[in-house]
Amino acid sequence: MPHSVRIHETGGPEVLRWEEVPDADPSAGEIRIAQTACGLNFIDVYHRTGLYPLDLPTTLGMEAAGTVDAVGDGVTEFAVGDRVAYAAVPVGAYTDQRIIPAHRVVKLPDAVSDQMAAALMLQGMTAEYLLRRTYKVQPGDTVLFHAAAGGVGQLACQWLKQIGATVIGTVGSDEKAELARAQGCDHAIVYSREDFVARVKEITDGKGVPVVYDSVGASTYEGSLDCLAPRGVLVLFGQASGPVPPFNLGLLAQKGSLYITRPTLMTYTASREDMLESSGALFDAVANGLNVSINQTYPLKDTAQAHRDLEARKTSGSTVLLP
Repeated sequence: MPHSVRIHETGGPEVLRWEEVPDADPSAGEIRIAQTACGLNFIDVYHRTGLYPLDLPTTLGMEAAGTVDAVGDGVTEFAVGDRVAYAAVPVGAYTDQRIIPAHRVVKLPDAVSDQMAAALMLQGMTAEYLLRRTYKVQPGDTVLFHAAAGGVGQLACQWLKQIGATVIGTVGSDEKAELARAQGCDHAIVYSREDFVARVKEITDGKGVPVVYDSVGASTYEGSLDCLAPRGVLVLFGQASGPVPPFNLGLLAQKGSLYITRPTLMTYTASREDMLESSGALFDAVANGLNVSINQTYPLKDTAQAHRDLEARKTSGSTVLLP
């Protein structure tokens, strides 16, 4: 029988249960995947705690990879034996066998292993839409990326160097500054002891940057606005320090006719065409040297411990759960 990691109520890691689930065949338009690797992301914690509510009971998880072992009627894009991966909605990746709509899945190139795909898809496609579509970074641009040593940040630093941009990143420690620099960050600002606004102005000769990518939220957004050049774009794609509070939009006019946006991966990969464009660009970047560091793995049945370690900041790089 297949097994999944499910929750019946929200709470701490102890609510994660390793359960048998019914075996089933795919319906029309669906495929069944024998999963070999599942990704672990902080959004999974938000789902588990109820910060981002889900209908319960449910299986958690946003990304995974494996091999197609059955196809439903009408599915022509996939065949049994294809290596595939997916990210984003629908939730339910923490399982060893999954039925999923075929239009949410992409084929994997030979150069991308199952574990790499499970660690790469969600954060990698996030980096893709941020850098190529929310604000299309051009060669020669100087950009500010908060949390440059985080999962998305490391991929973004690598990708920005492929584009030919200059990367300014904020980090929380000297150790993380070294990590960010190793991924391509040109200027790593340790925000705990440096004023990142003053440093950005110094680096840019007072001009500011055309775009700031901010996943921190409440504690950084005001400074992020102050780092922007006239008509610059603040891209808020997370809220690690809490949500941005309501503020007077007149500030955007006062600070130079600025723009602000709050995008999500779900919107940017909602259509089949967008999903294929995003994953295709990601796989091209991998072919050009983009890499993800998988620094720890856990058996899928030990997902509760993986959550504990993630929340305690005992993990680094990416984590993969193995069915």
